[in-house]
Amino acid sequence: MDREPWEANLLAVPDAQGVLILRLDRPERRNAVATDVLQAIAAALQAAAADPACRVAVVTGTRDIFAAGADIGEIEMLGPDDPVDGTRYRAWQSIRAFPKPLVAAVEGWCLGAGLELAMVADIVVAGDEAQFGQPETNLGFIPGGGGTGLLTRRVGRALASMMILTGKPIGADRALAVGLIAEVVPAGSALERAAEIAAILAGRAPLALREAKACIRAADELPLSAHHAEERRRFIALMGTADKAEGIAAFRERRPPRWAGA
Repeated sequence: MDREPWEANLLAVPDAQGVLILRLDRPERRNAVATDVLQAIAAALQAAAADPACRVAVVTGTRDIFAAGADIGEIEMLGPDDPVDGTRYRAWQSIRAFPKPLVAAVEGWCLGAGLELAMVADIVVAGDEAQFGQPETNLGFIPGGGGTGLLTRRVGRALASMMILTGKPIGADRALAVGLIAEVVPAGSALERAAEIAAILAGRAPLALREAKACIRAADELPLSAHHAEERRRFIALMGTADKAEGIAAFRERRPPRWAGA
């Protein structure tokens, strides 16, 4: 029987919140982000978005590789008449729309569609041997899952141009220095650290995290003045929530808050 491309587990954390672990586990294919895998990720995150018991998701690969790109066989079969907004495009749109915190744990190679997947995450933790790159121009095409826009916003035009046009990857320390990732840990411990971060996030006010994530994402797209208005709108929307009242009460009473997600 063929292995499923993804294993998804809902893990309990001490405060009874949920952390969903999505693990790419097809090392014989270098964890290629084939379309069926991308659809599975999108479906899992869509279900997690609708599940109040799930507070955070973590995406990871295997110990030696996160993902080395898309499925080359699929790309080989594509032609100029294929739809722009086809199955793969819609899956990427769905993944990017995940409203809850998403953490990526990266070990080894994180290339092409693998890097595009990691850049969808809100927080990326990497082992110190990880390598990040968009090597598509080496094969005669360009990133097709958001890589040119996401990478430019993360690291700036100069480095993004170097990485995309030359196809040359950068290491974990450089990725940290330029803001592509949030933290570097010893090789082999990225998932452990990502799970620790996820547990912290799962214990925080879920509505506040969703609104904070939305505001952070909006900063990539809105002019600053419009972003100020959007941030204020989301801030005011939280003022009538039970979680806001609970957070202030817990602070005053010097006790851990009990978030209701409402």
